[in-house]
Amino acid sequence: MDRHILFRSFLYPKLEAVNMDPKFLNRNVNEGFSSGEKKRNEILQLAGSKDLFLSKKNLGFPAKAISKGLELSCSGAGDGKDGELKWREPSISTILTGFGNSFDPYGALATPLYQTSTFNQPSATECGPYDYTRSGNPTRDVLQGLMAKLEKADSAFCFTSGMAALDAATSLIEPDQEIVAGDDIYGGTDRLLQLVRKRGVVVKQVNMCDLSEVASAIGPRTRLVWLESPTNPRQQIIDIRKVAELAHSQGAIVMVDNSIMSPVLCQPLELGADIVMESATKFISGHSDLMAGVLAVKGQSLAKSIAFLQNAEGTGLAPFDCWLCLRGIKTMSLRVKEQQRSAHMLAEFLSSHPRVKQVYYAGLPSHPGHSLHFCQAKGAGSVLSFLTGSLALSKHIADTVKYFSTTVSFGSVKSLISLPCFMSHASIPAAVREARGLTEDLVRISVGIEDVDDLIVDLDYAIRSGPLS
Repeated sequence: MDRHILFRSFLYPKLEAVNMDPKFLNRNVNEGFSSGEKKRNEILQLAGSKDLFLSKKNLGFPAKAISKGLELSCSGAGDGKDGELKWREPSISTILTGFGNSFDPYGALATPLYQTSTFNQPSATECGPYDYTRSGNPTRDVLQGLMAKLEKADSAFCFTSGMAALDAATSLIEPDQEIVAGDDIYGGTDRLLQLVRKRGVVVKQVNMCDLSEVASAIGPRTRLVWLESPTNPRQQIIDIRKVAELAHSQGAIVMVDNSIMSPVLCQPLELGADIVMESATKFISGHSDLMAGVLAVKGQSLAKSIAFLQNAEGTGLAPFDCWLCLRGIKTMSLRVKEQQRSAHMLAEFLSSHPRVKQVYYAGLPSHPGHSLHFCQAKGAGSVLSFLTGSLALSKHIADTVKYFSTTVSFGSVKSLISLPCFMSHASIPAAVREARGLTEDLVRISVGIEDVDDLIVDLDYAIRSGPLS
């Protein structure tokens, strides 16, 4: 058997418990292995005959095969039932630092960059595990496997941008079918929905906070219900569980744009969603040096459809961008938690400032969706917005701050500031923005990893030095 195929079979270990009975080794191997009839003990014997090392990370349990020997270790295991040894589910921080590239024959600690467009085949009539990077690449497979694990998904797919990922999801919808989407959404999403309408898809945009309005909009022709929570930029909180129940009762699927939260703070598939979209440009990579999007899905049917679209449309993320993302993602948990801590302090400061009219941040107890949000997420994140009551003052703040970059996007290690009506949401007609409560004086902040005291002093000066009217 090919060495590469052997290692690739352990990319997605499914075992959660170790039974010390030898019959344990007779369980079927993972789906990724070329022959579903092969048994795990045969794999171990084959590994030994080829002098391959299979670490506990490869196997998913504390075992290693060196030459023809198999060692089982039960140190660190918790007590299980019926003689089983169960392992504690690792936290996201541990997964991020410990997720390796089990297919690499040299045991590289960092995932190698397979910067190639095509792969040599065993012969003209045999196909190896990879043939063309558009269809698959080892570096991309590692990132996709990691994202599936983080999102608790059956499969995950990485795209050239968040918008490419969203567009792939819309390709699941046939003409005359319906999409029900929120009305307080990212400007790029709103632009994409305009294009989707031209394909003959019916798009209804509703206030997702009003469950009666959502229920009225969803019907037998509804194929997809699409939401963000918290919304961007007004931080409205949507009840993901109840929206999923309403959608599923009509046979529709639910997609949640989780970019503002990241999988560190929220895992919508656990709340009833069928698809989770992440703009990996944001918190996942975290350094403003690449563009990427992710679709994580439940079920083999959706996975097959998305995989086909990714290959057919050629929108799979390039190996170098996958490698950059894998490098940045290792610190995602640390970054998100530190950014969130600073954001909460900034939100408290702004909410008490005499020149700030209103602060939108789900982490504040005064936020109307505070309790609901913390029923479905572990934290409020690091994106917030506020109103000053004056466009002139808001513009002055954005132009005056020293430690915030005036730019679109969020989730970077660098703090960012923007006026959404003139930047990220400028493509939405002014009348529509006004009807949705998106006013021109709204300031959005994405908090980075700078010293929060510096950020507070910077913002305070910018606000106090601004025009009075």
